[in-house]
Parts: sequence; C-alpha cells; structure tokens
Amino acid sequence: MNRHQPYKTNLQPTIDNLTQAIFIVNRHAKTATDPKFLYKLKQTSLEKLLKEGKAKKVGLHFSGNPKNSQQQSDILVECGKYMFHLPPTKQDFRDLPHLGSLRTDVRNPKATLSLNQAKKLLIYYTGLKEASPDNNAKKKKYEKPVFKKLGESY
Repeated sequence: MNRHQPYKTNLQPTIDNLTQAIFIVNRHAKTATDPKFLYKLKQTSLEKLLKEGKAKKVGLHFSGNPKNSQQQSDILVECGKYMFHLPPTKQDFRDLPHLGSLRTDVRNPKATLSLNQAKKLLIYYTGLKEASPDNNAKKKKYEKPVFKKLGESY
C-alpha cells in the first residue's frame, strides 16, 4: 500500500461496486466484535448515494430486531439491485409510506468482494477514516502473581 493513499483501491466507485461493498460490510458487521465502524461506513455510504440521487428511500419496515420497544421501524433504501435498511428520522415518518412487516422472500444478490476490498472502496468513496486500535489498551503486560505468606497483609 502507498503511504499517501492507504485506502486507494483498484475498484471504481460504480453503483454496482458500491452496493456490493455495502452489502459485504453490512453482512460482516452483524457478526463483528466491534461493528460500530462498519455500520457507520454503511450509513455514510448510503446517505451519500441518497444525496447523489443514486439510491432512493422506498418506505418504512417494522424492524426484525427492535431494541427496547415492541415495534421499531427502519427505512428501506433501494440502490441498484440491492435493498438496505437505515435508521429513520422524524421527517421519514411523515414522508414515507409504511410497508408493514419485512418480507422474507426478497433477498439481495450474492456479492463477490472481500471485506478488505469492500472497506477500502467505501472508505475511498466516503472519506471516513478508521480509528487505529490502541495497542496499549489491547495488550496488557503480563504480571507475575505475587504470593503472600499466610497472615501477611497486602
């Protein structure tokens, strides 16, 4: 990798490539130990595609996994051959029709990108930067246990 452009990718940011990358990032975020950056990358990419007119909001769906309530809605966004969900705003509730429950028979097409390629493409497209993990926080130096004689105070 080049130092000046560490996230430069050989993929072009076409709608097909971007939607595949968003699909891959979203799929991996669901099982990642720390999915915050992956979900942020997905959301920022979709918002940029919406602003550019390359994606459109279709309507609202009931969420399959509501957090603290019995019902929660998500925006259904159509982009190319793919459909994604985003958190709604108050304006979305006023403007978009509610489509009811999520249809389980509708599936996104298969994607062939690796997670690494997908992240590089979306980082290049959005300009987001991934926070580097703090090595000191992850690796604690091993300390030998100290054994005291019976009756001694610590």
